[in-house]
Amino acid sequence: MYVKGIPFNAINCDEFDQVLEAAGRFGPGAKKPYQHELREKLLHEEVEDTKKMLTDHAQEWARTGCSIMTDAWTDQKRRSIMNMCVNSCVGTSFIESKEVSAEAHTGQMIFELVDRFIEKVGEERIVQVVTDNASNNMAAKDLLYVKRPRLFWSSCATHSINLMLEAIGRMKKFKAILDSAKDLTIFIYAHHKTLSLMRKYTKKRDIIRPGVTRFASAYLTLQSLYDKKEQLRMMSQSEEWEKISHVKKSTKGVQATATLVKPMFWNGVNLCLRVFEPLVQVLRMVDGDIKPSMAWVYGDILKAKEEIRIGLGNVDKTGAALYKSIIQIVEEKMKKWLDCPVHMAAYCLNPYYSYSKPSIFDSEDVMDGFIAAIETFYHGDYDKQSQVLNDDFHKFKDKAGHFAKKVAKAGCKDYDFSPGI
Repeated sequence: MYVKGIPFNAINCDEFDQVLEAAGRFGPGAKKPYQHELREKLLHEEVEDTKKMLTDHAQEWARTGCSIMTDAWTDQKRRSIMNMCVNSCVGTSFIESKEVSAEAHTGQMIFELVDRFIEKVGEERIVQVVTDNASNNMAAKDLLYVKRPRLFWSSCATHSINLMLEAIGRMKKFKAILDSAKDLTIFIYAHHKTLSLMRKYTKKRDIIRPGVTRFASAYLTLQSLYDKKEQLRMMSQSEEWEKISHVKKSTKGVQATATLVKPMFWNGVNLCLRVFEPLVQVLRMVDGDIKPSMAWVYGDILKAKEEIRIGLGNVDKTGAALYKSIIQIVEEKMKKWLDCPVHMAAYCLNPYYSYSKPSIFDSEDVMDGFIAAIETFYHGDYDKQSQVLNDDFHKFKDKAGHFAKKVAKAGCKDYDFSPGI
C-alpha cells in the first residue's frame, strides 16, 4: 500500500478480508493472477456475478415497479457522461452509461436516450422517470408523455429542495451572514497557526462539515460555528490570537476578529439556522435510504413551512414580510416539481398524514392530483380507474378491511414507518 500509494481505507471492505482469508487457507506458495487474467477472464466472471446479484432487483421491478433515474456529469477528461440507474424498494442499480460529449443536450436527445432505456428495462415495470429540473429534461418529459402516457416524470426532490435553500440563501438578510461565515472559515483554514489555535479551543473539532449538497455543507458549517460560539469568541480575545501576525496586519484577519465578536453576526447565524433547518431536514430525508421519500416529501415541506413561521415568530417587525418572501420561494420551487399528481397521491395515501388530518381528503388540490395520478397510472383502463376511485380508495379512507387492523393503525402513527416495506 505504501509503495503503490493505495488509500488506507481500501482495506475497509469485505473483499479485502476475503483475499486474506483465501491466501491464508491456501498457505505458502499462493500465486497472484496475471494482468491478462484480471483484464479478461476474471473481469468477465465478476461481471456475471454482478448480474446475478441484480436478479433480486429485477424481480422487485416486476413485483412493485421501479423508477428510472438519469444523472449527467462531466469526468476529469471533460467528457459528458449520462448515467442510467434503476431504483426500487431493494435499492438503486447502475445499469449503463453513455458518453454524449458530441451531442447537443436537447430535450429530443434526452427523450430518445430515456426511451431506449425504458425499452430495455420494460415499460410495464416502470412507474416514473426521475431527473433534475433543467429545461431540457422538462422538454423531454413532454415528449415522453406523448409516447408513454402512463409513465410519470418526476423532478429530483433533492435538487428541488436544494434550489429552495440556495434561493433563500441569496436573500439580502441571509447572504450577508453566509458570506461572513464563509470568509471567516476560509481565513481560519488558510493559515496553519489560526487553524491550530482554533482546534485547540474547540478540542480538535473542525468547523467545516460536509453535507449532501453544497448548500447543506454551508448550513452544517453555520451550525458548527454556532455550537462553538463561546470557544471561538474566547479564541478571538486571547493573547495567542493577537500574536498571530496576519490576524492584526491583514484586512481579512481584522474582519475575522470583528466577525467573531460581533453580536449581530451570531444573531444572524441563529436566524439562518431557524429558517434553513426545517428544509435541511427534508433534504436529509429525501436524500437518505431509510424509507421511500415520495410518500413524505409533500407533507414534510408543509411541516417545514410551519416550522419556519414559528422560527420567525420572535423576529422584529420585518418577520412577517420575511416569512412571506421565504414561503414565496418555497412555493415557486415546489410548483410543478414537488406538487405533481404523483406527489399528491402519495401524500393522500400516506395514512401518517391523512388519518391524523382527514381534512386532506377534502382538499381540492390534493384530490385533483390523486385522481390525475390514478388516470395516469391506469391510463386507458377505465374499469380499473373506477374500481380504485370508487371502491379501493373508500376502503382506505374509511379504514375498512385490512386498514382497520390495530397493527395498521399503530404503524400509521409512526413517522419512521415505511409504507414501502
